[in-house]
Amino acid sequence: MKILSVQSWVASGHVGNAAAMFPLQRLGADVMAIHTVQFSNHPGHGHFTGQAYQAGDAEALLNGLAAHGALADCDALLSGYLGAPALGAVLLDAADRVRAANPAALWCCDPVMGDDGRLYVPAEIPAFFATRAVPHADLLVPNHFELATLTGVPIATLAAAKEAAGALRQRMRAGGPRAVLVTSLQVDNSVPGGAEQLLACDAGTFLIRTDLLPAKFSGAGDLLAALFLFHVLRAGDVPAAAVAATSSLSGVLLRTWQAGAAEMQIVEAQGEFISPTCLAGIGEC
Repeated sequence: MKILSVQSWVASGHVGNAAAMFPLQRLGADVMAIHTVQFSNHPGHGHFTGQAYQAGDAEALLNGLAAHGALADCDALLSGYLGAPALGAVLLDAADRVRAANPAALWCCDPVMGDDGRLYVPAEIPAFFATRAVPHADLLVPNHFELATLTGVPIATLAAAKEAAGALRQRMRAGGPRAVLVTSLQVDNSVPGGAEQLLACDAGTFLIRTDLLPAKFSGAGDLLAALFLFHVLRAGDVPAAAVAATSSLSGVLLRTWQAGAAEMQIVEAQGEFISPTCLAGIGEC
């Protein structure tokens, strides 16, 4: 299994490609990475150094991979934080090139825009995801805020979340799985003490639940998207893939919280990718 991953990179910590690459490799996938930014650490910690790459930098790497023949056997594109709006065109080009070489290849798009009601990307990026990326994506992994942003609909109830996810599915690429996995769902009837995700796919609409920890860790969504893509590619069963990915993430976050660490303990908890110890529950809704 070979995956092209286009997202951010940090030298210290685990977000973006630094959250996705090792788990995918541990599971046996070959990962080709193109970084959209390279920072010393996640900007959420305050001070950081580094740079955001230009579209030409990413395009040059994509051209090099194509010339090398590395895209010929690529099974999927995984994308996350872009940073610069111009990188959107490079991302679409990457999807076209991967599918030209392998028509069965999937695009798992994590539309990174913001969280907790706050946008932390340039204003042009939400429009790119909503109008240009969604119609070409096979798997979407937005958080609650991003689902509302993509659909333009406030989401306060489970019924509203289901309707928004269903509407988003209808705008996705025909012929693909058209699966939407909504993370960090918080609605009026959410179960106290539980962390919920909403999955909308051909098999139906499901709620996936794990225990809610009294802490948040940067990169959790990036890790989940990578694991979800891997399990969809490996087994083809979307609900089972969502449960497997959520279970592994839950175990990593629990281990991180127990260690009192500020960053996800991806290396220390790598056994969770192979044999999860926190099994997520799933039920139709």
